[in-house]
Amino acid sequence: MKDAEEFRYLVLAIQREGNRVLAAALRPLDLTPAQAEVVSVLDERGPLTLSGLGELLVCESGVNPSRLVDRLVTAGLVERTISTSDRRHVTLTLTAAGRQLAERVRTVQDDLNDAIEDMLAGQPITPTLTTLRTVADHFPAGEKVRRRKESFSA
Repeated sequence: MKDAEEFRYLVLAIQREGNRVLAAALRPLDLTPAQAEVVSVLDERGPLTLSGLGELLVCESGVNPSRLVDRLVTAGLVERTISTSDRRHVTLTLTAAGRQLAERVRTVQDDLNDAIEDMLAGQPITPTLTTLRTVADHFPAGEKVRRRKESFSA
């Protein structure tokens, strides 16, 4: 197996396992990982337009996030506000229930991040992040990760 192939399969294996663990932890909240990402992004950066949200979602790279938002609106977690001056302009915000749920989602994500940090204890992470960023920079999803990271640095 070539190094590039092993790299690809290791990234895939880690992503699948991480998503499986995250999905199990989110199940009691009745959210999928993609829906939880919408809640998190709106909590961190909201209010946002649908296109603004789409620019930050890694889970839905290249896909309009409207189906995720529809489910969250139906559940009373996200509110759509239509501009009085331009009906095409819709702003998305978390409702009070959505903000409460965002706190629980943050706890789930923090627990997963802590578990990953435990797995990485004693390992040099900076060179690995540099390598992953180098590859991710060639894809739209990598740009979304960069935008999300910048929102925490600002």
